[in-house]
Amino acid sequence: MNALEQISKSSMKENAPEINVGDTVRVHVRIQEGDKSRIQAFEGTVIAKKHGGISETFTVRRVAHGVGIERVFPVHSPAVDKVEIIRKGVVRRAKLYYLRGRIGKAAKVKGLVR
Repeated sequence: MNALEQISKSSMKENAPEINVGDTVRVHVRIQEGDKSRIQAFEGTVIAKKHGGISETFTVRRVAHGVGIERVFPVHSPAVDKVEIIRKGVVRRAKLYYLRGRIGKAAKVKGLVR
């Protein structure tokens, strides 16, 4: 088990982003198309964080053309190039699945007042 822990710790990112549920983030993802690769940005609200360690993931939700889109990103994946925090959100829940049933301004998360 010790060798497995060493492998998992070596593949973890040292500068993993400090994101929380409710934050609006822009995730830059490396997409491989044939022999070419490009960076694609996905911007939305973090509605969930799961697991921990090497298998830690976060779910980002956005609404495009009236349709909700959710993507799950592994924090330590080499495909995730970088994560920008656009704005901090203030929430009182660990999972924001209730935003799926809301439309328009009701689906917004309160921002952090500085």
